Amino acid sequence: MGTAGTFVSADGVTLAYTDSGEAPVATGRTDAAAASPTTTASRTTASRTVVLVAGYAMPAAAWALQTDALLAAGHRVVEFDRRSHGASEDVLHGQRIARHGADLHELLVHLDLHDVVLVGQSMGASTVWAAIDLFGTDRIAGVLTIDQTPKLVNDAGWSHGFYGMTPENSGTFFDDGIPDTGRGARVDPSNTGVARLFERLGGPPAVREANAPETRKLLRDHGLQDWRDVIARLDVPFTMVAGRDSQLWPCSHAEAAVGGHALGRSVVIDDAGHATNFDRPDEFNGVLLAFVAGL
Repeated sequence: MGTAGTFVSADGVTLAYTDSGEAPVATGRTDAAAASPTTTASRTTASRTVVLVAGYAMPAAAWALQTDALLAAGHRVVEFDRRSHGASEDVLHGQRIARHGADLHELLVHLDLHDVVLVGQSMGASTVWAAIDLFGTDRIAGVLTIDQTPKLVNDAGWSHGFYGMTPENSGTFFDDGIPDTGRGARVDPSNTGVARLFERLGGPPAVREANAPETRKLLRDHGLQDWRDVIARLDVPFTMVAGRDSQLWPCSHAEAAVGGHALGRSVVIDDAGHATNFDRPDEFNGVLLAFVAGL
C-alpha cells in the first residue's frame, strides 16, 4: 500500500494523491549498463517517478494494474486524484482544464518532484498538456498519453476528433454527458483485463457521476480545447497510445498528432477501446515500461 496524502491548491481545494515506492536515486543508464549490454544492470535503467493522472470521473485507484507493474520494475508511483475526482474535494470552481493542469503542477511542487514521467489517460492527458502549456517541462522527463485526441472538434482540417462533434454543435455537445457514439469497445466487466482490475480492487473503481454539476463545466471546457500546438512544441520524449477500437474517436488521432516530431511516437493497441489500459493491461504496461526505461 502506498502513502495517502493531500495538499491544498492555490485556490483552496484539498487534492489527494497516493505515493508508492522509493524515490529515485539517479537518472539515466549506469556506466556498467552502458559498458556491458548483456548484464542484468544493462536491462535496468535508473528508477523514475511516474505520475498517473486518470480520465474523466475516474479515481486514481483505477491505475492499480499499472502501479503494480511500475513498482515491480523499481519505480516510484504517484497516483493523482484531480479536483472532484476520487478522494479529492468536490468543488464547483476551477472546473476547467487549465486549472486542473495547474493542480498537477502544484502536486509536482508539493512533492518536490523532478525528472518525472507524466502519464495521462483521456482527460488526464489533457491535464498533462495543460500543465506543460502553463509551466513547461523543467520537472518532466517524458510524457505518455492514453487514447486522448488533442482536438475533439472535427473540422475541414482535422477528422480525428470525437465522433459527431462539429463546430456547429460543440457548445452543447456534452450538455447531457458523454454521448453514446454506437461505436467501438465499451468497458466490459467480462473482459479479462477489466476483470483482473476489478479483482485487484475488490470491485469496480469508484467512478464519479459522469454528468455531476461539479464537472459538467469541466467536460464542456475539455471538449473545446486544441492541444496540437503544445504537442508540436514538446521538448521531451513522448508517446501517444490509442485503442484500436476506441468508442470516442478514431485511433488515427495519435499518428496525426505526433506527425514528424523527432521526440514523438504513436502506438495503437489492438482489441482495446478508449479505456486501453483496462482492456489490454499487459500490452499497455509493456509499452509504458519500455517508454520509462528508454528515457
